[in-house]
Amino acid sequence: MHNQFVRTQMLLGADAMAKLEQAHVIVFGIGGVGGAAVEALARAGVGHIDIVDDDVVSPSNINRQIIATTSSVGRGKVEVMAERVRDINPSCKVRCHTCFYLPATADRFDFSSYDYVVDAVDTVTAKLQLVKAAQQAGAPIISAMGTANKLDPTAIAVGDIYETSICPLARIMRKECRKRGIEHLKVVFSTEPAMRPVEAPPAAEGPEAVPQGERPQHAARRDLPGSVSWVPPVAGFTMAGEVVKDLIGL
Repeated sequence: MHNQFVRTQMLLGADAMAKLEQAHVIVFGIGGVGGAAVEALARAGVGHIDIVDDDVVSPSNINRQIIATTSSVGRGKVEVMAERVRDINPSCKVRCHTCFYLPATADRFDFSSYDYVVDAVDTVTAKLQLVKAAQQAGAPIISAMGTANKLDPTAIAVGDIYETSICPLARIMRKECRKRGIEHLKVVFSTEPAMRPVEAPPAAEGPEAVPQGERPQHAARRDLPGSVSWVPPVAGFTMAGEVVKDLIGL
């Protein structure tokens, strides 16, 4: 056992740690939620992690994204995340996919090769495609619902999509899942009503004002949400915990 995992093994046992070392997890979206999920998976001892994102770190990511620092601004998120994972666990096999999950890129992924799929993307279309592809391949999947415009980390919950409430994104996903015959979907969501931002987003044009990938593709500029340092990571850590527990049968 690697020394960095000794305290985890005290709780989970050697057999569980061996399962985690052999497990292969893919995480779509390396933002405030997805980045924290990858971090926790790496620190738990997951031995194979694929990470998927085509975004770069921007200054406005620094307030909440675990890979975002002044020195990483302008660099690809998957590149920075991979370096961080390898620094945590040099034995972890990290594979980077510098792309968004879209119809044009969907054939790059064989979902049957993954033990778990983590959906931390921010568009409904991509989420639904991921859920359908994972479930058709028999791969367990967990999806993140909305964490923007929220301040209460204790309101983060885990449940089936049809058990969710309050969250506007979850409401849309429930409707769309029903239409597609998706009977079950484990999600992490917040029961806190979304706040209305007290200030409008910056008026300046360009990536500093509207960082790539930080809002749903259909959203208008005025819909750019606010976010804080303590809610998205809690959702990401919660997702990772669910993945680990499911992988070891806890």
